[in-house]
Amino acid sequence: MKRLIIHGHPGIRKNAVIEYDGGERTVFGINVQGEWHGPDEPQLWCTIGTEDEREDFEKRNFVPHWLETESIDAEDVEIIKRADEIAVS
Repeated sequence: MKRLIIHGHPGIRKNAVIEYDGGERTVFGINVQGEWHGPDEPQLWCTIGTEDEREDFEKRNFVPHWLETESIDAEDVEIIKRADEIAVS
């Protein structure tokens, strides 16, 4: 699990699946930064991970401040499945 800062908005929402770091990663949560007084474009602070890590995310079995953080531009995000294409139980 890691924190991914996306510069710009690629059109994803919570539960979307993206291609990142050589594999499919699920977007467990998104915080939008910079909508009011921020930069020219928003930043999405996403918590991403594999489906095997979903239970740890839901049970908060991690320390958010200790997650590895990386950043990427919105145009470099490859979307595999949008949240509205996924049936979440």
